[in-house]
Amino acid sequence: MIKRKEITRSITQALGRGRIVSLLGPRQCGKTTLARQFAEPGSSLYFDLEDPVDNAKMGEPKNVLENLRGTVVIDEVQRQPELFPLLRVLADRVPLPAKFLILGSASPGLIKHAGESLAGRVERITIGGFSLDEVGAKNSNLLWLRGGLPRAFLAKTDQESFTWLKEYTQSFVERDLPLHGVSLPPMTLLRFWIMLAHYHGQIFNASEIARSLGISVMTVKRYVDVLTGVFMIRQVQPLIGNLKKRHVKSPKIYFSDTGILHSLLGIQTMTDLSAHPKYGASWEGFVIGEVLRSVKPHGVYFWATHQGAEIDLVFNKGGRMYGVEIKRADAPTMTPSMRIALEDLKLQRIAVIYPGKQRYSIHKQVDVFPFDEIQNGMKGLFGVKA
Repeated sequence: MIKRKEITRSITQALGRGRIVSLLGPRQCGKTTLARQFAEPGSSLYFDLEDPVDNAKMGEPKNVLENLRGTVVIDEVQRQPELFPLLRVLADRVPLPAKFLILGSASPGLIKHAGESLAGRVERITIGGFSLDEVGAKNSNLLWLRGGLPRAFLAKTDQESFTWLKEYTQSFVERDLPLHGVSLPPMTLLRFWIMLAHYHGQIFNASEIARSLGISVMTVKRYVDVLTGVFMIRQVQPLIGNLKKRHVKSPKIYFSDTGILHSLLGIQTMTDLSAHPKYGASWEGFVIGEVLRSVKPHGVYFWATHQGAEIDLVFNKGGRMYGVEIKRADAPTMTPSMRIALEDLKLQRIAVIYPGKQRYSIHKQVDVFPFDEIQNGMKGLFGVKA
């Protein structure tokens, strides 16, 4: 079993200082496994609202919850939105006999109801699948190929992992997305996902997909927003720098989990991946995901001008702007884009991440780092405290 010490510590600390903690993340990312450390399934303190028995118990939730003591776990809480006003009342008791850890896969509904009913009482923690820090650098290629969803990553073979991911995707299309107002037929939705997979790492062109599917541009954008809200897609917005230059204004999109991306592209093995046209874009998205986990920045962007200058990732941390370039190359060198970005965006530093083993400098503000070193976060990549 892979231990998720940092996430467990974050949940423990949040429960220590607050009344309600909301654990968000995609389906099958390990939320329930983490919750077992705070209340075992089947105990009087654990409720899974996908279980008909537990769901029936919540027919009179006040009678069920008000006498409990300790940490109460409610899984898939968004299935009973009427619980949120009650949780507010229970969380305001003095003294406080119980705290609540609420879990949900569908963040839009959960965030909406929590924001309306639990304002000032809930702390949100968002998790994904396994990270590089959890599985270790020696398993980085396996994590890249299969993604971080536990059942995909821990499968006995690549074929078993690929099969599970295909079933996961099909189930998500048929069951989950319609709950969020995505009304396309399942086969059309699957085509939509495959189209998005081919945009991974690129500037998103909603008009092109709209024409292909025969739907409006606004509908395509709304569906992408839904997929972002349920943690399937990551949208990275453009940063507008020097106003004298024409900048790209559409977002880039990345699949949050490379295993799902690869299943949609028909990639089953590392051999398949190395020969695929999306090889470089896939690695870029994988690295961006690990950088964001490690650095935990504020305000994440990419930067690109119509003149061709581009930086893969730009973010704010501690009031300063940093850049990240991702190069699937043996020995990255300084580029004109990096020089322009340093000047136009006033970046503190740029980290160039590549799959090699040596760390070296190519400019007084630009260093090249092995991918494995991103586990050290801000201190490792930029020489500053997080």
